[in-house]
Amino acid sequence: MSATASQAAPEASNPQAASAAAAKPAIDSQADAYSGAEMVIKALVDQGVEVVFGYPGGAVLPIYDALFQQNSLRHILVRHEQAAVHAAEGYARSTGKPGVVLVTSGPGATNAVTGLTDALMDSIPIVCLTGQVPTHLIGNDAFQEADTTGITRPCTKHNYLVRSVGDLPRTLHEAFYVAIHGRPGPVVVDLPKDVLQTKGSYLEKDQVVHRSYRPQTEPDPSAISKAVDLLAAAKRPIIYAGGGVINAGPEACRLLTELVHLTGAPVTNTLMGLGAVPGSDPQFLGMLGMHGTYEANLAMHDCDVMLNVGARFDDRVTGRLADFSPNSIKIHVDIDPSSINKNVMVELPVVADAETALRALIAEWKRRTPPSPKAQEAWWKQIEAWRGRDCLSYRQTGEIIKPQYAIQRLYQLTAEQEAKAGRKTYITTEVGQHQMWAAQFFKFEQPNRWMTSGGLGTMGYGLPAAMGVQIAHPDALVVDVAGEASILMNIQEMSTLAQYGLPVKVFIVNNQWMGMVRQWQELLHGARYSESYSASLPDFVALAEAFGAVGIRAETAGDLDDKILEMMEVPRPVIFDCCVAQEENCFPMIPSGAAHNEMLLGPDDKAAKPISEEGMVLV
Repeated sequence: MSATASQAAPEASNPQAASAAAAKPAIDSQADAYSGAEMVIKALVDQGVEVVFGYPGGAVLPIYDALFQQNSLRHILVRHEQAAVHAAEGYARSTGKPGVVLVTSGPGATNAVTGLTDALMDSIPIVCLTGQVPTHLIGNDAFQEADTTGITRPCTKHNYLVRSVGDLPRTLHEAFYVAIHGRPGPVVVDLPKDVLQTKGSYLEKDQVVHRSYRPQTEPDPSAISKAVDLLAAAKRPIIYAGGGVINAGPEACRLLTELVHLTGAPVTNTLMGLGAVPGSDPQFLGMLGMHGTYEANLAMHDCDVMLNVGARFDDRVTGRLADFSPNSIKIHVDIDPSSINKNVMVELPVVADAETALRALIAEWKRRTPPSPKAQEAWWKQIEAWRGRDCLSYRQTGEIIKPQYAIQRLYQLTAEQEAKAGRKTYITTEVGQHQMWAAQFFKFEQPNRWMTSGGLGTMGYGLPAAMGVQIAHPDALVVDVAGEASILMNIQEMSTLAQYGLPVKVFIVNNQWMGMVRQWQELLHGARYSESYSASLPDFVALAEAFGAVGIRAETAGDLDDKILEMMEVPRPVIFDCCVAQEENCFPMIPSGAAHNEMLLGPDDKAAKPISEEGMVLV
């Protein structure tokens, strides 16, 4: 006799037991109508998710089956799980919404780790759903099992392993709350297959309140008052803004620009903060840091009061810590209290959301009598002298294309198209020299138009990120500024572009070297070029055609503009192979371990001009 039959027999002979069984609510009643997989779909829809980037596998097939039976969510099938996370990052960075990733257990989850680490370092809100073997097999080295929560603990803001379907709805809603609130970041929800197949009750989004996570968003009024005191008394102030301002939203960026104009102070951005103030603003000094502008770095070195909003004092910004902005009083506004005094000790910490802090600073400034504009006259005179060095100048002579010229022409032509036709331009990048040239020569007038891998420096980021941006902005011009080495890291995503008809443009600055590696080997390792030449490169034009895209090659400066315009007009994916001078280096450059006033300005420059006793550069 089967177990089912033996258990049913006593009820049949016992009327009371039969009556009790009849009174018990069925698992398929309205209150318990959802399988775990269906709860996942419902939670995503309730959270306002429109797009999921993923790749199926055995452990998540219940979710894919539920996806098949609905029309609210769009799924984008990537070709590699790392690319799924980068695509979600591009989507999130360009929209301000969380990106969502769905991958299977084992290698699906481990392939996502690079993208999760990238999102953590750059504060990108991602919810990554990973499959897991059934709960009774966890720890048994089952097929495609991995300790996903253990592996991802160091590279996520938070992670969960759901062991019961009763915990699933709350966990999913909490995951979005954690990813978005405070300093944004990636959250992993690990989903055993049996949990996805079990039925249970669903909790609506508004029924879930996180038990303990309450980031501080409002600034301390006394700290705001002190900050305004310091800024008002400063003779050489600088405002330094990072990606946290962009994460806080467009209103935070508008408020930052307003504060800059009210105070009259110069402003600089980190790599991740480009676009937080308009690139054409006369008070904007350009990017700060290792490949930042001469004027931004020297203004940071010589300032007397620094206001940092939403930046974390990254080592590529600070240079040698002992000599970073040595004589300034430092104010640090950040929503993440663990970022304050982590790398650089500051005199005035302000834990708050960037938007609320900036609004409070503006209100306090307006409440007072502003200082005379003459207070900063000497400071701006010095800044204009630094600007006069024209640190981004280069010589485009002959027909060999300089990489700086290629990027500058791409910027100018896309800007002209946007001004004339109103077609928005979004730029992603891979990682290397081309990334720094794009940061130097593009002037981003608005936030959320610039997507790059800052903290982790992930080669292969740009193409899938552009894919995510194009999904979010189907009518926009989306260009991935790439190197010939970086683009090969995730080139398989050209197939995804073809499947979904995404007209992403891949603009390869092809110098046949791993350019930044070669540059460091030249400057720091006696020109010993160990494994940095890109041998056996594919024919990128033929490769584009193999993926159903359009291939374009530019080999001379005279052809460049026409071919860029052609690329912009093609309504299909394009790989643009721009053949550039092979040994051009990216300047300015602060050598590793140097200070801001020890910059190299070009191939013939051993260091920046000497500093006088008064702290002014002798030009």
